[in-house]
Amino acid sequence: MMQEEVLTKEAREFFESLIPRGKMGQPDEIATVALFLASDDASYVNGVELFVDGGMTAV
Repeated sequence: MMQEEVLTKEAREFFESLIPRGKMGQPDEIATVALFLASDDASYVNGVELFVDGGMTAV
């Protein structure tokens, strides 16, 4: 994961402390949402902003 390559352990812990969920998102968590939106399961979803950010925008 890119964060592990560019952030020190302390920096990562600091950023994770700011996220209500308590951890940074993983690529597969983002991909799951993108796949849902691209699938027929989301055919009735429209006009909505879907934030996939661990709760950051809710604070």
